Amino acid sequence: MCFRQPRTCCSTTGRVKEGWLIMSVPRTPDSRLIHIQIKVVMLRVLGIIQKLLEEGKHASKRDIYYTDVAIFRNVQAIDQAINDICIYFHCSRHSLNVVSVSKGLVMGCLSYDDDGRRIDCMKYSCTGISVPVHTHLVRYITSFAEYILLVEKETVFQRLANDGYCRKNRCIVLSGKGYPDIATRSFLRLLKEKLNLPVFALVDGDPYGLDILLTYKFGSLSMAYDAEVLVTPCIYWLGIHFSDCETFGVPKEFLLPLSRPDERKASAILQKAYVKHYVPLWSKQVEIMLQLGVKLEIEAVASVSLSFLAECYLPSKIQNGSYL
Repeated sequence: MCFRQPRTCCSTTGRVKEGWLIMSVPRTPDSRLIHIQIKVVMLRVLGIIQKLLEEGKHASKRDIYYTDVAIFRNVQAIDQAINDICIYFHCSRHSLNVVSVSKGLVMGCLSYDDDGRRIDCMKYSCTGISVPVHTHLVRYITSFAEYILLVEKETVFQRLANDGYCRKNRCIVLSGKGYPDIATRSFLRLLKEKLNLPVFALVDGDPYGLDILLTYKFGSLSMAYDAEVLVTPCIYWLGIHFSDCETFGVPKEFLLPLSRPDERKASAILQKAYVKHYVPLWSKQVEIMLQLGVKLEIEAVASVSLSFLAECYLPSKIQNGSYL
């Protein structure tokens, strides 16, 4: 099976000859059918991408899905096709004019132009504002912040907003609301590059919190081709740490038992050689989790008092250099 290379600036793999990309098809009936279905989706997505590029327009994965529901069946199939296209043509997603709806939030000492509109994030320090979708269109970034605070959970982000954290501290607060989307990861990378500020991360003291942090720092295997614009290598793990229990008087009963999925996730993290090599102190925290069989959530530390996170925990940890 073969198809013409679309007219873009993307380069192609070694299997391309005279503008054609050759795709082998397995010989067994079942695998051949599945393979053909995957390639049909890819060809359809390629055609839509070519039209977007020719017309200078953008579309989301869901926009693409509704152009041909019968072929695509689900958005996940489109996502996989886009990944494959990026790998085949050695290009990034934004160069294909396919965008994701941003779920991330930002607030604090930050201003920038987003496609010609001037955004002042201090005006949204009580609620936060959505992270820009088209990061490559962000220009003229200015800030008088001293650091970037990366928060795992939206609930914690909103608590800090309610406590006026950004009005009392010269900082930028960013949240991907759990596992981060492409826009949030890309925006954090951009801020780090342009402002050269330290990045502190506040995530749950459990395997999933650390896995989210690892996604920001090292990226994901499925999108390794886009690591250059999605990864922020220099991030400090501010908390939550088990040592916080003793330091801040968190009751031991607030420690929760690890579930089976927690244990499997922790074991999977420890099996990643780069974690032990590049962030051994993070790896040690996971080992402690497994040894003790417990985890510690942000809300447990925050429950010490109403504004404990904003007024005591975060300022103390940053000022004392209590991060990994």
